Amino acid sequence: MMTWITLAVRNLFRNGRRSFFTILAISLGFAAVNALGGFTDYIFTNLKNAYIYNQANGHLSIFKQGFLQEGKLNPTEYLLDEKDVSVVRSVLHGHPEVVIASPQLHISGLLSNGKVSTIFVAAGRVPSDVRTINSYARGGMSKIKLFDGKPLEDDLVYGVALSKGLAEQLKFDLGSTAVAMAPTVTGQINALDAQVLQMFNSPNEALEDKLMLVPIKFAQNLYDTTGIDRLIVLLQNDAQTESMRTLLAQELAAHGLKLDIKTWNELSPFYTKVKQMFDVIFMFTFLIVFTIVVMSVINTVGMAIMERTREIGTLRALGLKRRGVIGLFAIESMLLGFFGSLLGMIITLSVWWGIKIMEPTWIPPQITSRIPLEIYLVPNYMLYSVLLLVLLSLIAACLPARKAGRMEIVSALGHV
Repeated sequence: MMTWITLAVRNLFRNGRRSFFTILAISLGFAAVNALGGFTDYIFTNLKNAYIYNQANGHLSIFKQGFLQEGKLNPTEYLLDEKDVSVVRSVLHGHPEVVIASPQLHISGLLSNGKVSTIFVAAGRVPSDVRTINSYARGGMSKIKLFDGKPLEDDLVYGVALSKGLAEQLKFDLGSTAVAMAPTVTGQINALDAQVLQMFNSPNEALEDKLMLVPIKFAQNLYDTTGIDRLIVLLQNDAQTESMRTLLAQELAAHGLKLDIKTWNELSPFYTKVKQMFDVIFMFTFLIVFTIVVMSVINTVGMAIMERTREIGTLRALGLKRRGVIGLFAIESMLLGFFGSLLGMIITLSVWWGIKIMEPTWIPPQITSRIPLEIYLVPNYMLYSVLLLVLLSLIAACLPARKAGRMEIVSALGHV
């Protein structure tokens, strides 16, 4: 076998320029696929981290059954009461995979500056739990400054955060006093004073002029309830999400609770749509690379066969069988794919290293602050790319190689 490989390498260097440009085309295709794959992996990872950790949505969300279908029209009928929450917490306490279970109550109403009012939508959360979830953010997401002003506190019930669009609409500054109004669970109108402690950019542009973040006690006092609409569960590992959802659903059902448990990606349609978009882009990129590799190898092997027709005839006259001729060109084409992949790996590493040195930044979708632009190195992508490009090179060489193996010896020796 080593003799065949040695012959194949020598044959590649007989026309070094043509072989080099074929290897270069394959390597650029390899680098394009892996750079795009590394960038998409970086995008998916950061969107996931932003939703789970920075926005404190956790891995799992537990709702009363029917809340997601009917809760928007009549949210107060689908609240989890203190007894339900106590049972759920006792079940969660038995699982070391659960880092924290944090209650939330989402509310809506009118926010006034004393002169004019506008609609607000608020998430009532436990500030200390939010900071705990934020602390698990990884990579570039852990460096994002989430707000201007002071952090919200559990015991500072009246301290709230406004999206910058909402604050601008009502002419609020840090420290300003506002009045929030909303109907209680019994249908009466309630109003609470609030102080603007912080401002932030909304991750959803449609809510930039409506979004508030408030302590959960503020939300409960405004609605005059002790209930919550969801319990956010943070797990130790992302990979535990599906298995824990299934296990918790069984255990909670055994306690007679009718609950819905949703995973983070089910509640984040933006992530799903972005992933689908990049999957389509990746597929088109791969098809382009596939076409370039196949055409380059076919052209190179075809030209080599044309130039070496007499050589093929001589080898056949010396006793080399047809499958030997086919095997020789197959090895040459596989080496083209292998060398192209190696050069592509070097180019990919160079791009990765260059980005690490230059440290560019950008503002990705649904993230409001500049973060480092990165390309992740994904070993699985690289391994699959090497195997696939070698296989493509072999397949591309099959047709011209079979043609070479079927040459008549006399005609090949007399070829001019």
